[in-house]
Amino acid sequence: MINPLVGGTLTAVALTGHLLSAWPSPDPLNPGLIGAGMLGTAPALFAPARSRIWEEARTMVLPLAVVLSGLFAVSLVNAGRLYLARGGPIVAVFFSLGRLFVLGLLCVAAAVCLAGQVLGRSGPALPRTVPLPGWSKPPLAVPGSSWLGIGLLLRPGFWADFVPWPTGRTDAQALGVWALALRAGVLGSLAEDDLDRTRAALLSLPGTALAMTLVLGVRASHVDWSSGPGLGLVGVVAGLLAAGASGHLLLRGIAGAGTGARSRSRSRDRSRWCGAEHRLSVAGRCVGRRAGN
Repeated sequence: MINPLVGGTLTAVALTGHLLSAWPSPDPLNPGLIGAGMLGTAPALFAPARSRIWEEARTMVLPLAVVLSGLFAVSLVNAGRLYLARGGPIVAVFFSLGRLFVLGLLCVAAAVCLAGQVLGRSGPALPRTVPLPGWSKPPLAVPGSSWLGIGLLLRPGFWADFVPWPTGRTDAQALGVWALALRAGVLGSLAEDDLDRTRAALLSLPGTALAMTLVLGVRASHVDWSSGPGLGLVGVVAGLLAAGASGHLLLRGIAGAGTGARSRSRSRDRSRWCGAEHRLSVAGRCVGRRAGN
């Protein structure tokens, strides 16, 4: 519930042109895109709870751990820049306080879950059942190979100038965390090479792309679209949308094939049952005639 609530609030506030962030930002587009990422991935966060095996959940759980730990680290490193430390509007001060508290708790929970998974695993991993088709890998490779995120994290003062809208140091690092998590999820899907294992990650891509498109469209005048990074941004969002759409179609195809297989199996079972019933009926009549004779 945290992702849709906080992400939806950040996105809605950014669309109105106002700023809601834990630190001062030169443009509402920065917290708006962070909110778009939270809002877009929210539906997919329920998928790991329905996963039967670790391999089906890790393409979503590992990027989530990257986001939580990365944003918490960014908040600690830039603690002096938070509204909580420097003062400001009361809403922003409480927002920065709640951000630190909630991120800290979620980081501990994620670390405990990952440690339990690593220490508690036994036996070999289950084999791959539905490999990704070759045509689906280029759309995944586009966002997976773009916006590395490490540069924004380690040298935000330098790489922030390459972001095609006004961005501060803390904004650049926060965006770098999301870029790194996004890249981890997409490349993790390519590494898994199995549709059943990447179901959660693929479900998060179209929502993220659409939410980012909405924020970027409303704040389009603040983006330098003619620059190289601006064109790269278009490629990343288009790659997310294409990868999410193709993943959705593939998952629907698997579901349809599974339904057809179950229907054929039921038909075969019904035929076998009817045949067995017919044989029993014939045998019963034969036994009756012999008994009468």
